[in-house]
Amino acid sequence: MADTSTAAAPAGGTETPEFIDPVGESGRRFPPKGQPQITGINRIGLWSLYMKEVRRFLKVHTQTIWAPAVTTLLFLVIFTVALGRGGREVLGADFASFVAPGLIMMGMMQNAFANSSFSLLVGKIQGTIIDVLMPPLSTAELMIGIVAAAVTRGFMVGGALVLAMLLWPGVSLEIAHLWAIVWFALMGTLFLSLVGLITSLWAEKFDHNAAISNFIVAPLSLLSGTFYVIDNLSPLFQMVSRFNPFFYMISGFRYGFLGESDIGAGADPVVWAAVGLLVLNLAFGVLCYRLLKSGWRIRS
Repeated sequence: MADTSTAAAPAGGTETPEFIDPVGESGRRFPPKGQPQITGINRIGLWSLYMKEVRRFLKVHTQTIWAPAVTTLLFLVIFTVALGRGGREVLGADFASFVAPGLIMMGMMQNAFANSSFSLLVGKIQGTIIDVLMPPLSTAELMIGIVAAAVTRGFMVGGALVLAMLLWPGVSLEIAHLWAIVWFALMGTLFLSLVGLITSLWAEKFDHNAAISNFIVAPLSLLSGTFYVIDNLSPLFQMVSRFNPFFYMISGFRYGFLGESDIGAGADPVVWAAVGLLVLNLAFGVLCYRLLKSGWRIRS
């Protein structure tokens, strides 16, 4: 007699598979599909992205760290030879000591921009942008990792420049206000890192990146009071200079070494410039976050 205790097979001769309870070997139930597994800050992912970006420019440190330092040092050599003779003093310091802090800050900002503006652009051109977008990183973590690496490169270039200029005869880099050195260096590199990341989102080829660097970043850096005080300019150009955020970054950084700046008399104008740069960075940070979160020009 046939056993009638088994369930009849459905039409087609195949049995319906039993439901398997999704429990792992450890006895813990697997979470539902689509439920995030990383809550809070993905510290490992953020650190991995940061180290990836840092190692990317350290692999070619001769090009990314030492070459910009040497190029910037050549500005010091040329301008001190051309304009620094005869004991010329600016803001109470000899010309070489006046120019040196501005050149350090200019080198830091330009290289922070160069690093962040390259991060996403090379991925879009080579078709590897998915490697950055797929990992379990939030928009804020992605932005922080790229920007932090760019700030790191800026500070490394600044350190190389300080070392080189300390060895250059006639340059004195005595610290007058340490807070100003640290704050304006951070605000300057952070601002250019954010601008570079926005450029990396917008650009579709290296020519676009080079256009922003050559026609916006470089002119604003060179015309920001790096080699002169704006009091020597006409009233019209003084007003134009005061609308240039690079002017406050470089003059504030110089104030940390010389104790004097052409932002204004005393410490109050420098403090207000420090606050203004913080507000500017917050505004650009929000803009960069929204563009990155929207997938503008990086997601089809």
